[in-house]
Amino acid sequence: MIAEEIRRGGPLPLDRFMTLALHHPTHGYYRTRDPLGAGGDFVTAPELSQAFGEVIGAWLARAWLDLGQPTPFRLVELGPGRGTLLEDVLRATRRVPGFHDGLRLHLVETGEPLRAIQATRLAGRHVGWHAGLAEVPPGPLLLLANEFFDALPVHQLVGSARGWSERCVALGDDGRLEFRLAAAASPLGAQLPEATRGAVAEVSPARSELARAIGGRIADDGGVALVIDYGAWAEGPTGDTLQATRGHAPCDPLDAPGSADLTTHVDFRALAQAARDGGAAVYGPVPQGTFLSSLGIHLRTAKLLEQAAPAQRRQLRAALFRLTDASAMGELFKVLALGHPTAPAPPGFAAPTLRPC
Repeated sequence: MIAEEIRRGGPLPLDRFMTLALHHPTHGYYRTRDPLGAGGDFVTAPELSQAFGEVIGAWLARAWLDLGQPTPFRLVELGPGRGTLLEDVLRATRRVPGFHDGLRLHLVETGEPLRAIQATRLAGRHVGWHAGLAEVPPGPLLLLANEFFDALPVHQLVGSARGWSERCVALGDDGRLEFRLAAAASPLGAQLPEATRGAVAEVSPARSELARAIGGRIADDGGVALVIDYGAWAEGPTGDTLQATRGHAPCDPLDAPGSADLTTHVDFRALAQAARDGGAAVYGPVPQGTFLSSLGIHLRTAKLLEQAAPAQRRQLRAALFRLTDASAMGELFKVLALGHPTAPAPPGFAAPTLRPC
């Protein structure tokens, strides 16, 4: 299908290739499978340790209390995977008076296999499933996006004699997919500094549009959002961060589209600016290890170790290291919080990095 579209209309910008490979309604990677766990292609933080979701739950409860306990409120997760994070969040908050009575659960998920797993894991709760944030009804928002933005499509621009030229996916003479630069300069380069030959910049209108929408919802209805992903606050061109994963190992992004996870690092500067433009105050980003440590993940893990079998203890210690250590996920992954401009700072943050103009 991708090859046929190239034959009809010419090489595809990378964002179109990623959209087809990941999100095609009938053949896209996320629409057709459960990609998580040992039998899948990758593992996310909630799958590593229940302590991750439990301290995030404590953070949400504290934020809700600081906001004056709005009731009802929308507890929303973008890309909830198997529902593991929400299951841990709900368990950790069950004794917070009024929290469960006030929450309305909304999952932004397009994959039917994952929706089925989420329904089983969250059985007994009323859940609304949505194709996008725009479908979530209005109301105060507590929103989670853990490893969601990294899978949204990006454009890659390469510095050339023509300026910033789009990197596209084309068909080679042998019929295989290959990367090729567009002949003309890209209008997306207008928002970038002058092109240096060979430099690579990743631009994601899809990410900025969603961040702007989240900021707008919070500005209109109140609430907070927590974004956790891998990336950096980019001060210039991001470089080429495209990667593909299949069976927990790197693979060629152009090999067998639809059968591998495709991600790029999140440009938190662009994300923050878009959320600010939507009307939210932006806090962070801070390293994941620092954030989780401030929430007490070491203490929670120590409590779990008291009741764990030897094999579970090894797993819990390994997960804590992976989640918090700078050599693992602790530094590469960042945490960004969004709040209403007049509301108290979200838990763990002192002052906004960016305020609405």
